[in-house]
Amino acid sequence: MGPTSAGYANYVLGVLFVVYVFNFIDRQLLSVFIGPIKTEFGASDTEMGLLVGFAFALLYTVAGIPIARWADRGNRRNIIAIGLAVWSAMTVATGLVRNFTQLAVARVLVGIGEAAGSPPSHSLIADYFALDRRATAFAIYTAGAFVGSALAYLGGGYLREHFDWRTAFIVVGAPGLLIALLVRFTVREPVRGASEQRAAQETATSTLGETLRFLAQSRAWLFLMAGFSLVSVSSYAVLMWGFEFFGRVHGMAPIAIGNWMGVIVGLGGSLGTVLGGRLFDHLVKDSATRALYVPVLLTLAGFPLGVYALLANSPLVSLWCFLPFYLLLCVYLPAMYSNNQALARLHMRATAAAVMLFIVNIVGAGAGPLIVGALSDFFAVDHGEESIRYALVCSLGVGAAGALILLLSGRNLDADLRQARS
Repeated sequence: MGPTSAGYANYVLGVLFVVYVFNFIDRQLLSVFIGPIKTEFGASDTEMGLLVGFAFALLYTVAGIPIARWADRGNRRNIIAIGLAVWSAMTVATGLVRNFTQLAVARVLVGIGEAAGSPPSHSLIADYFALDRRATAFAIYTAGAFVGSALAYLGGGYLREHFDWRTAFIVVGAPGLLIALLVRFTVREPVRGASEQRAAQETATSTLGETLRFLAQSRAWLFLMAGFSLVSVSSYAVLMWGFEFFGRVHGMAPIAIGNWMGVIVGLGGSLGTVLGGRLFDHLVKDSATRALYVPVLLTLAGFPLGVYALLANSPLVSLWCFLPFYLLLCVYLPAMYSNNQALARLHMRATAAAVMLFIVNIVGAGAGPLIVGALSDFFAVDHGEESIRYALVCSLGVGAAGALILLLSGRNLDADLRQARS
């Protein structure tokens, strides 16, 4: 493949953004229908937390490693297209299940399909965008998660008010099959390392063990993964239980919750990630450490606001505090993705993304919703429907601790980045 124009690189980023939007629509829609599904199948909050957490995240993360190994050797575009087709078909299948076990199996299969999304996408973005533009590219890609979640809330709120939950999954899953064809026939596979003009310098492949050993010798990477996974507990707790929180605690109607959560997650999350990407790209030219510290400190500053939002008695106060809290909660994300790619060598990048997502999703997407569900059942003895409020407050405490750990990675970041480029 010849030199890639900036316009075509932006087009590819746009397509990957759309793929990630559908990734999170299909993933997030379940949180909107926790109540009706719980009622139909007679499930507890703990079981629903397991369904929206580990049932999805476990196979998503486990399958991500071999798929990423395939992506580090094979055609990343084709892998993304296949994964999108699989998870879209399984989303449609979710609307056809007849019991809780079948629902859990369908969500596991959605997770396997979605495992083929982000690792090869991260690797493609790193090859299409040079280091001083990469964090902004990752921010735009990551914003797809928040746009997708917002659309799930907005559309899901309407569908929950006027239709049954099965119809929602069938309607939402079908368009992804067409997007898979768009990826397959319009996205080109780039030369690895093209954005850094060093493809010829590093052509050897690496085993999974070699990749893990290389990453694990970086103290900066270890602190990044530990902190990132704990902050993700807060992120996924709010994403998966926020809809139920406003319904149970504040008695809001589904459409109203969907509209508000769509704005909070879609606007707040997108603005937060783009702001974080722009900050990182601006600061990384002078200091990689400063480029990490500034967005992480902004995220850390948002946690008290989140706690206040959860404890407020007024639904309007809670909603208006949630918007800036969620914006700040997402500012640190581009720094995580960009540094994870920069700390890996060229033929380790898809695997590095999968390893990162494995760790973050097992702890964040898997344990986060489950912990909140279990704590909600525990607190329900004394607090009834308001138990979800206190369970979510606990999750924010975990996230604040994770942000503090992220700051520790800055002590070794510059040296470890030099080692990755050597």
